[in-house]
Amino acid sequence: MAKKFLYLVAIIIVVIFVGLIALSIWAKELAQVALVPSTEFVEQETLAANAYEDAALWYSKPGMAGTDPARWRPDGSQGSGGSAPEFALFFIHPTSYLNRNNWNAPIGEEEAERVARIYLRGMASAFQSASQIWAPKYRQATMGAFLTDKVEGQQAIDAAYADVREAYRHFENSIAADIPIVLAGHSQGSLHLLRLLREEMAGSDIQNRIIAAYAIGWPISVEHDLPSIGLPACADPAQTGCLLSWSSFAEPADPSEVMATYSRSIGFDGTPRGSSEILCTNPLTGRRGGSAEQKDNLGTLVPNADISDGELVVGAVPARCDERGLLLIGDPPEMGPYALPGNNYHVYDISLFYGNTRSDVIQRARAWPGENGIGDAAP
Repeated sequence: MAKKFLYLVAIIIVVIFVGLIALSIWAKELAQVALVPSTEFVEQETLAANAYEDAALWYSKPGMAGTDPARWRPDGSQGSGGSAPEFALFFIHPTSYLNRNNWNAPIGEEEAERVARIYLRGMASAFQSASQIWAPKYRQATMGAFLTDKVEGQQAIDAAYADVREAYRHFENSIAADIPIVLAGHSQGSLHLLRLLREEMAGSDIQNRIIAAYAIGWPISVEHDLPSIGLPACADPAQTGCLLSWSSFAEPADPSEVMATYSRSIGFDGTPRGSSEILCTNPLTGRRGGSAEQKDNLGTLVPNADISDGELVVGAVPARCDERGLLLIGDPPEMGPYALPGNNYHVYDISLFYGNTRSDVIQRARAWPGENGIGDAAP
């Protein structure tokens, strides 16, 4: 009996080992099978121009203090970070819809909205020094739309952006004409944010009211993208009217799949991004490039098992921008099971630097009006 049990254990170990090898070799193919819809793309009905007047289409907006996930505070953050002068935040959440039955998430899809609220608690709450927080629901593209070259993938992304654009226009029309703004997003949210900057804000009056834009977790080519966005990269922690971005990898990092996809992609200037440098803001310093030690980390939001809660841990990880523009964070930290292959800590881009992100936006808001001469700077 004991011998049979040992044989069984050996067989299980071999199956697991073979499975891990298969996953390492065919991870991309398996992800495509699991996540890319095989259904036809369904054109999304255009939202009415006044659709976002409905509070039900917002996760966060003024007047929702009791149920606003972006106003959540993790353990250890009460009373920390200081105060900021008045500003409004527009935050676009990342992909929370993994279903392959649809190319776009229906509004009201229970699981997608549950996960989106968790993301807002762990990400948007880092910006809660804002006097107003606006975070819209939108018919996001499913995860599989980003794993395929099918035309349906881009159609789904375009449809999601159309919702975000309508939400942004409502946000812009709802805030006072003299209040400065902060724009932030992660992953799919950052992709839509970059498009808003190019298509809705570049050259407009509201562009001059941007304290900062945090387009985190989406690669931005310094050569092929940045000149088209309308904002420079933030070079100083007190600079306003600028852009921040980073993508986090523990070491040893294997970003080969990410870099291969990036090199094949087309930049905002219409040419391939190739091996061009990715914009890397060091979140521990608020400056482009460079390195900083663990002691400079004001607080990593370490989540619980289902990332629905967490606590701040000071000095958890360092940060260093490498020559490619990736943000390296040293040895893999204990953040939970959602790190991606290659030591990619994409899910935790903001959580890793929660305390510094919170401090960064406050410092830039206090530095307002900066070079633009709009509004009143805080003492």
